[in-house]
Amino acid sequence: MRAAWRVAQVRAAEASVMKTLPDGALMQRAAAGLARRCADSLPRVYGSRVLLLVGSGGNGGDALYAGARLARRGARVDALLFDPERVHRPAAEAFHAAGGRLLVAGEGRPGPADLVVDGILGIGGKGGLREPAAAHVADLADLLRAAPVIAVDVPSGVDADTGAVTGMAIHADVTVTFGVLKPGLLVGAGAVHAGIVELVDIGLEAHLDGDPALYVPDAADLAAWWPRPRANDNKYSRGVVGLATGSAKYPGAAVLSVGGATAGPSGLVRYAGGAADAVRFQHPPVVATERVADAGRVQAWVCGSGLGTDERAYGELRAVLGTPVPAVIDADGLTLLANAPMADRFRERDAPTVVTPHDGEFQRLAGGAPGDDRVAAATGLAARMDAVVLLKGDRTIVATPDGRVFVNPTGTAVLATGGTGDVLAGLLGSLLAGGLPAELAAIAAAYAHGLAGRLAAERGPVTAADVAFHLREAVAILTRG
Repeated sequence: MRAAWRVAQVRAAEASVMKTLPDGALMQRAAAGLARRCADSLPRVYGSRVLLLVGSGGNGGDALYAGARLARRGARVDALLFDPERVHRPAAEAFHAAGGRLLVAGEGRPGPADLVVDGILGIGGKGGLREPAAAHVADLADLLRAAPVIAVDVPSGVDADTGAVTGMAIHADVTVTFGVLKPGLLVGAGAVHAGIVELVDIGLEAHLDGDPALYVPDAADLAAWWPRPRANDNKYSRGVVGLATGSAKYPGAAVLSVGGATAGPSGLVRYAGGAADAVRFQHPPVVATERVADAGRVQAWVCGSGLGTDERAYGELRAVLGTPVPAVIDADGLTLLANAPMADRFRERDAPTVVTPHDGEFQRLAGGAPGDDRVAAATGLAARMDAVVLLKGDRTIVATPDGRVFVNPTGTAVLATGGTGDVLAGLLGSLLAGGLPAELAAIAAAYAHGLAGRLAAERGPVTAADVAFHLREAVAILTRG
């Protein structure tokens, strides 16, 4: 599992490493990795046109030293200086000596480029690009659209700790980040601006102190976590998941959530709700009843998707919250939890609980929108509710009450369609019933769900039914390791 670290931790690690190296060696390591990635982005280096957007300090220095390496290989490299008085002098001199051309922003316009390198602001930048940098970038909009953009460490204007973009920021196709991943490249708007994130090892990891800001699982983690049937298992020992979802008004939510559950590792699925006939028709192996009280024993519950918010729904959620097994509360269940008596009932639970809000549901639960710092929002709600929070989004965040955070890397915009959350909730419940701890079940479900969305998108426009259909393929890919 990969980890991402806060800016203060990165700065401290850099200072520690630099004590062991000759002056400037750390920057040269970064520049070498950046230059390699730039070269790989060009059809050929010799004769290519590269434009560097150069700010003050180390970030601009990295860009200039990388540009010098490209210039020595025959590229025509222009460096547009946004703050000539504060440019990294040794890097600018090395760049000029290698044949690079130094320009001043606002005193002339560079020509077309085959590649643009964003070295305006580094990981210490807060807020969007300020004037006059913002005006200079706006003036280069056509160049930035026409050529691939590689950001140095972090796209300028993105908060490296939070992913917040509160003003103008560079949209990169690739971000080459140094030493360790930064949270702002993985969550929120920052992840969108970062594009593909590539890590260059400059020797920081052994010098990091404290806990990472967040973790990013990969397919190998999922393969290790995913519950598998043992030789002596039966349908009950593999785990039984119950779903109190759907209603006569919203039978599709029941069908979709059950579809998600049947793709998971549990051996038996029980359904309890007003869409029992639809579930029996679509999913014959499922044992369907009308009420939670009649469902029989389960190892985990899923409640809320399409349940409604009437008295019957209220009673079914109360019944689920009263059970001693893990539970997933989704959709209408979250709306009901905003009711004070139901929230009190929720807080009385001893068993693990996962809540799965999108931004609107988060606002109802927390009393405010997630805002720019989605990690802090998710961890705050997790601590307040004493529950695992799966905050949905392009980069879904899973936060635990003790402050651990996981970010799902398989998210895709095609999942932003009605009913996909129902599928996710069902799969999550099945993983809980299969014995996974709540936080691992949540991130495993989000990962497989995102992969299913990507597989479905390869065939055309995506519906929730398509995602449910492709879950089995996604799970097969993951469990093969």
